[in-house]
Amino acid sequence: MPTLSIVATPIGNLEDITLRALRVLNEADIILCEDTRVAGKLLAKYEIKKPLVPYHSHSKIAKTEKIFEMLENEKSLALVSDAGTPALSDPGSLLVMQVREKFGKRVRIESVPGPSAVTAALSAAGVPASEFLFLGFLPHKKGRETLFKEIAGSRRTAVFYESPHRILKTLESLEKVCPKRRVVLARELTKMFEEFLFGTAREIRKDLEKNPKKAHGEFVVIVAP
Repeated sequence: MPTLSIVATPIGNLEDITLRALRVLNEADIILCEDTRVAGKLLAKYEIKKPLVPYHSHSKIAKTEKIFEMLENEKSLALVSDAGTPALSDPGSLLVMQVREKFGKRVRIESVPGPSAVTAALSAAGVPASEFLFLGFLPHKKGRETLFKEIAGSRRTAVFYESPHRILKTLESLEKVCPKRRVVLARELTKMFEEFLFGTAREIRKDLEKNPKKAHGEFVVIVAP
């Protein structure tokens, strides 16, 4: 039976990969990836040599049809993202949905779990995490303020991703809608400069403004209930 394996890969530290993930990548006929350069570095470290086929948010219908053709030819495919678990705030979710709709039980879709920035951040944040609201990447413009109001009104811990270009504006928005809530900023998770910043949105914003280097990198923002 043709297989589509959804394989979690490291979010920073290349040692954060499971034995099962390495086996699946070794056994796959083809690896679908966001960026062949990023995937190539991981595969090179573990001496895995497999054909890489780009699949990302800008992939056209023709690319999806090509993937369908591979599955119809009973190929084993592994889907990886640039970092973490595919399909979470990731175009892989669309591919999984399309494969399920087209093939049903004729294609085996398996999850090969592993690293995720969401769970990594929550595990070390020290906030209630038995249930939480995950918002992925917030929209750049339309609907952004509505989501901040939703975060302010939530009785659950809220978690989302943010880029270095918008992190200060994001903290300003949180400062307006929930000035007293505890915020945790997880920066550069699993990498050399990993850091957790704690405080109100205002306190963290002031810290970043005083130390501009801290405003660089990839962020997971956590707002405690």
